[in-house]
Parts: sequence; structure tokens; C-alpha cells
Amino acid sequence: MDRTERFYKIEMLIRSRGCVSFAEMRELLEVSPATLKRDLQYLRERMDAPIEYDATENGYRFGQQWRGQRHELPGVWFSEKELHALLTMHQMMAGLDENGLLSRHLQPMLDKLTGMLGGDAAEAQEMTRRIKLISTARRRVPSEHFETVGSAVVKRQRLRMRYRKRGAGGGSVSERVVSPQRLVHYRNTWYLDAWCHASDGLRRFALDAMEDAEVLEGQAARSLPLKELEGELDQGYGIFAGGDPQWATVVFSAQIAAWVSSEEWHPSQRSEWLSDGRWQLELPFVDATELLMDLLRHAGQVDVLSPPALREAYAKRLTAAAAALA
Repeated sequence: MDRTERFYKIEMLIRSRGCVSFAEMRELLEVSPATLKRDLQYLRERMDAPIEYDATENGYRFGQQWRGQRHELPGVWFSEKELHALLTMHQMMAGLDENGLLSRHLQPMLDKLTGMLGGDAAEAQEMTRRIKLISTARRRVPSEHFETVGSAVVKRQRLRMRYRKRGAGGGSVSERVVSPQRLVHYRNTWYLDAWCHASDGLRRFALDAMEDAEVLEGQAARSLPLKELEGELDQGYGIFAGGDPQWATVVFSAQIAAWVSSEEWHPSQRSEWLSDGRWQLELPFVDATELLMDLLRHAGQVDVLSPPALREAYAKRLTAAAAALA
């Protein structure tokens, strides 16, 4: 029985029996007197458990204000391995949190999880420092916009925003009222999937392109079924969504096939090995922009078979790149 399980057992014994002697707890927990004393002290001082010694009954019970009420220790159902896993997950989330917003809100929980490990807390902190996420080409989102958008998603309220559509000359700015549906983190950037009331349809907005955002208190968001959301926005390739998808067929050379074949390019992709060791991949796309970018990473090792428009666009990119080097 590990330390956190003992905490849970002590709490359950006191709750079920009302008053438990030191000897009974020792016997049931199978620990030394010193260990049980440390556990009781830790529960009182670090976990705010209202455990008191009753000299009349020669046992431990909850304080007067808790008698007849339900008291539970926060998180005591986690084993030490599970606590380590949660701390690892926290560190991974922190790697996605460029503004420190999530870390600020989750810090109290992190402190409790670390505290529950007692003497292993230093080891847990050292472990989290040995998990590192490296991100490239990250587009930072102002923390106030992230928090505002996140609040609108959770509270299911409409959002008014000023949004800059990227394009030549810096793009254009428009004001929109949207019904937030979900937040999406993709390739180190945050996006909002929402119903746009101006264009009367689902749209995907980059949070770093928002110049202002305000939750419209008291105005409930239009709620769409998740299936409809996925059908509209998750069919294409990458972050580009909306419209009817086309299917691309590409073939990777035998030199890189072993590596590329282990990658998932799209959840609905189809693939097969060719007799000469090459790997053929079929996948849906709506907008070719991102697909072309990923194919160009393998320039010289991939052949675009169809559709013809994609093959032509890929050839033009290669030609332009070669001309720029000339």
C-alpha cells in the first residue's frame, strides 16, 4: 500500500467508524508507529484534514464541525504512479501554453498534486523538468483574447470580435459576432471553430488574427451537434476546412517510404505498398495550400499523380523554387 492509498484508508476508517484507535489503524495499515504519526501529521497540516485526537475514547475522529458531514481529501484516489502521470501531463500542457494562462489557473492543482507526494515532491518536480516540448513557427496569442475566447466556448455564449483576414497589404479587418463551438490547437497555433452570424456558416478563425474579443453576456451561442461540426470542418487536409473535399494520390520513393508510411497525414487516408517498394497515399483535401507545403518537404522523393490541378500546382512550385536559386 503506497502513501496516497494510506491517506485514503485513514479517511475511510474515520468516516465509517467515527473514532479509530492508533493501534487499530496501525494494524489495518500495516505500518510502523512512526509512519502512522507522520501520515496523521501530514493529513492535518498539508491536506487540511480535520482529524483530532479524542482522549475520552482514545482514538482519532473528525473535528466537531465535521461530524455527521461528508469529508473527502482532494485527489487521494490517485496512486503515486498516477500522480506522476498527471504531473507529466501538466508539463506537456504547459508546453502548449505560450501565454502562461493555463499554468496560472492550474497551478493550485499542481501544488496539491505535488504536495500529495510528500517526500517525493522534489523528485516529481525534477521529473517535469526533464520533459520538454520544442515548437517552431509558433504564432503567439494575446492572453486576454485566449481567455476571453476560452470563456465563451465553455459558457456557450456569443462572442464579438474584430478579426484581421490575412492577405496582401496586411489584409482587411471586419467585426463579427460568432457562436463559439470549440478551440483547436494545430501546429503550435490556436484556432476557434465557430458559427459566423454574418456569413451564416461555420468558419475557422486564427486566434492570433483577433485584434479584439468580447463575450456577449446573456446572449446564448447557437449550438451545433459535434457530428455536424466534424463533417463540415474536419474533412479537408490540415487546418483548411469548408467545401467538398477532393482526393489526392501521391507516391513516395522507396528511399523514404519506410519513414513516411509511419506518418498519419489524414484520419481517412488510404495507402498501399507498390511492388517496387514505393508507397502510395490517397487523402482528401479542400484547399491545396497546406498539402502542397507538406509535399514540398519531400521534393524530389514524391510524385503527385492526381488530381491534375494539384499536380500542376506542385510542378509550378518546384519550377519557381528552382528558378529562384538560378
